[in-house]
Amino acid sequence: MHPRRSAQEVLLCDLCETVPLQSHCELCNINLCVNCAGKHVSDSSKRHNVVPFLHRKSTNYHKCPDHADKYCEIYCEKCDIPVCSTCALFGKHKGHEMSDILEKLSAKTESLQKDLEELETRIYPRYEEMSSNVETEKAEIETKYGKLTTDADEQGEILHREITAIVNLRKSAITEMKTKHLDALHKNTEEITQKMAELKQIMSDLKSMLKSNDVSLTSTYKSRNSEFRTLPPKVRVTVPSFSPQKINKDQLNEMFGSLPPLSINTEHGVAMKSAEAVTSPPVKPLLDEPRVTATIDTGYIQLFSVSCLSEDQVWTRGINKTMKLLNLQSELLTSIQTKSGDWPTDIAVTRDGDLVYTDYRDNTVNLIKNKQIQTVITLHGWIPRGVCCTAGNDLLVTMESDDGEQSKVVRYSGSTEKQSIQFDDQGRPLYSSGDIITFSGGVILNTKHLSENKNLDICVADNGARAVVVVNQSGKLRFRYTGHPSNTKQSFNPRGITTDSQSHILTANWDNNRIHILDQDGQFLRYIHCDLMFPWGLCVDIRDNLFVAEFDTAKVKKIQYL
Repeated sequence: MHPRRSAQEVLLCDLCETVPLQSHCELCNINLCVNCAGKHVSDSSKRHNVVPFLHRKSTNYHKCPDHADKYCEIYCEKCDIPVCSTCALFGKHKGHEMSDILEKLSAKTESLQKDLEELETRIYPRYEEMSSNVETEKAEIETKYGKLTTDADEQGEILHREITAIVNLRKSAITEMKTKHLDALHKNTEEITQKMAELKQIMSDLKSMLKSNDVSLTSTYKSRNSEFRTLPPKVRVTVPSFSPQKINKDQLNEMFGSLPPLSINTEHGVAMKSAEAVTSPPVKPLLDEPRVTATIDTGYIQLFSVSCLSEDQVWTRGINKTMKLLNLQSELLTSIQTKSGDWPTDIAVTRDGDLVYTDYRDNTVNLIKNKQIQTVITLHGWIPRGVCCTAGNDLLVTMESDDGEQSKVVRYSGSTEKQSIQFDDQGRPLYSSGDIITFSGGVILNTKHLSENKNLDICVADNGARAVVVVNQSGKLRFRYTGHPSNTKQSFNPRGITTDSQSHILTANWDNNRIHILDQDGQFLRYIHCDLMFPWGLCVDIRDNLFVAEFDTAKVKKIQYL
């Protein structure tokens, strides 16, 4: 008979071993009597969770993968996994150091509890504080830059007509600095918000793990707390001061007052406690031989666009009014029809996971949230074409005038236009206009796909110009790419375009069925072949897998190239 049980099988307290048990500590996984329970919870170094014995969580033992009739009730210290008794005594774990799985579970549970407590009480509140401080600083910018603009106006009134041009020049510089200032702080906020979202998810996962009491989950848990103890970098931007000078008509430009360059500095994140330095994202080299890892049959007659919702789900649009969400097994998960009943011109997925599409029939840009279509932008005199969502959650839209004579890129925050990009410094059009695409099913206007790079460059695949046109975030032309210089026999005919975490620019060349990979400065790096047939739309997921929409086959190919 078990020494701790009487003839009536009375279960005794694990600590005193003399009094019948009444409670159970889920953290330490031990049974307690009334007196021992009081002493046990008095230990404030741990967050004990004592419950009535009948209400305790059951321990979930997993079946052994090698012995179907056995449960993994022993812990192999060498292999760091639960094993069954047969594996421990006679199988591949014979001779390994073993331990009590309940003791191991208790230690792991205690570690999880400590991590959760640190995240909830110390780390996450600091991120909240940093986010609040940045928002406060952003709110003060309007006043500070407003004063700069007022100072410039007062000087302009003194100098009257002779100084008007210089006034406008200074105001333009102030506005540009303000934009950069806000962009820098907005990017800082996004980094903090992203970390906060990760922390929330980790805390939620830990809570779920603690509730499940799952041996397999807890045994494989790896703490990430040290990663978050180092707070994100803090952006420090010095607002320039305006320095007016006395008027001298012979030197109006200098006398008007100088405006020093905007100073943007990033402080390294402050370690809360014994933190390691924050490391840069890993460099991913290009594969010598990219490979297709999945093929999705979309069911369209002809396919134009693909946009990633996740690693295994993509939105597609073809030659009808229906947009489809498909998985890697070609299964239809969701379908949405355009409000106008005509083809969507282009699609994109926002950072919140909502779908955006442009509609040339009613000149609108539409957002689909919870399967409900909301028209966020209605154009007058312009027809929307390509669309993409930026890191700042703005929308970039390529558009063409009703008469087909002009093209431009416009940035929107919600329904508000923030920026229009149409001409270079010499007043020449940046993008082609009035071009069309002819294919077996008829004729459509060129879409001009676009994508924002990691350095905030705006990259447009301009089919009419046979070029990739890249401007910086201010709309200044950086370069045009017109194909590999050594390849003179085949023309460059770009369709879809996307960018990845390494700031590569990838564009689909219709004429030679290849994907061109460029660096962020427009230097050709490599082709992707993979037996592509008329590649059109492109997108990359968060792991830099490339999805290619093939026009004629109406299939999407998932390609690993990094």
